[in-house]
Amino acid sequence: MATELTAPAPARLDVAPIQRRTVRLLFLTQIIGGIGVTIGISVGALLAARVAGTALAGLAQSAAVVGGALLAIPVTRIMTARGRRPGLATAYLAGAVGGVVVVVATVVHLVPLLFLGMLLFGGGTAANLQARYAAVDLAEPARRARQLSLVVWATTIGAVAAPNFAALADHTTSGWGLPALAGPFAFSAAAFTLAAVVLLVLLRPDPLLTARRLAAADTPADPVAGGSGAQRDAGRAEPGSSSARRGAGMVAAWRTVRGLPAARLGMAAVAVGHLVMVAVMSMTPVRLGESHSDADVLRVVGIVLSLHIAGMYALSPVVGWLTDRVGRRPVILGGVALLLAACAVAGTAGHHTPQLSVGLTLLGLGWSGTMVAGSTLLSESVPTAARPGVQGLSDLTMGLAGAGAAAASGFVMRTAGYPTLTLLAAIAVAPLVALALRPVPSTAPDGLRLPQEATLGEEG
Repeated sequence: MATELTAPAPARLDVAPIQRRTVRLLFLTQIIGGIGVTIGISVGALLAARVAGTALAGLAQSAAVVGGALLAIPVTRIMTARGRRPGLATAYLAGAVGGVVVVVATVVHLVPLLFLGMLLFGGGTAANLQARYAAVDLAEPARRARQLSLVVWATTIGAVAAPNFAALADHTTSGWGLPALAGPFAFSAAAFTLAAVVLLVLLRPDPLLTARRLAAADTPADPVAGGSGAQRDAGRAEPGSSSARRGAGMVAAWRTVRGLPAARLGMAAVAVGHLVMVAVMSMTPVRLGESHSDADVLRVVGIVLSLHIAGMYALSPVVGWLTDRVGRRPVILGGVALLLAACAVAGTAGHHTPQLSVGLTLLGLGWSGTMVAGSTLLSESVPTAARPGVQGLSDLTMGLAGAGAAAASGFVMRTAGYPTLTLLAAIAVAPLVALALRPVPSTAPDGLRLPQEATLGEEG
């Protein structure tokens, strides 16, 4: 590790093969991690219902979401101090420990231990989310969104394949004496451990540490690195230095974001898009249950949610290409328009399942637009040394927004109904629209030159 922290910056021509290798490795580990996350989550509610009772089953699922958000804090501190590789590996290992704890809790039938395991299990989600930022560290400006979107898209492969492994995992581990439904979490722990080992062994050189060395070595005239005095100073901060440690805190990250309008827009796009998506998506199965029999509802829910997930991930490379082609802000606004259209279509669908399916597909596409474009804009709008902390703050905000939306949506659904829920979700988008349409300066207060896409007058 010490050798890598003090290694000289590679020549500019050497960065391209490093970036290609990094993206390929992240693509692979996203598939493995996606399998780990989904194979456990697919049976999580059923397992929680058996151990803790039906009333607490939903809270166990929420624990994994909250755990993923909270684990972003220590993970980003590790990244700031030591780079992407140990940070991502730590998150995956936390998820692996969580999977083991869930298995133990199932064996001993201990509810508090189950909730602890689900909290730690969220480490797998935290790693999958943070991996998209690692794809941007060394990417050329014109390809940042495409490279980020490829890593996001890789999650689709694992998410689609994982449910098919759940039954196999359960059948295999039943011969080991494990209770029913515990097997998938054992397999999840193995998948997370494999992803952590692959990253620790193969993610060399570390993309974040390499980006810092490049930021420190580049001259002010270098258009790729930005070259401002503020960015060079940030790049010179050694990963283990006190300045780097100070930059890892969430308060310090918020101060950085607060001073950069483009970064505020990027973080708001990610959080609001996720909030709206979770609020509407989480109550759609309940809406479908109002008009379908128990024998038919699972099949219908499966089809509708499959279309929704396809909207979220299947076209993310196209969204990334558009983000690089037409700009970050236009794609964010396009994602907002799709979210509003989704709320209108789903909210007026009544019990018409095909129209509801269209609405959920639009919801997934809108989420993809705000996630890919927002994440790209956030990453490129802050100094290199501040990126891990700011990105961790964004994922923390996104996770808490999603958990809050899931909790509130049930109350709104019960008291006012699904159409009102979609209306409130649409209203929640209004602040993001105002922020996206607000002109911002092309230079941040610290002198850091923002990307062209960050300024309204320079787009196109």
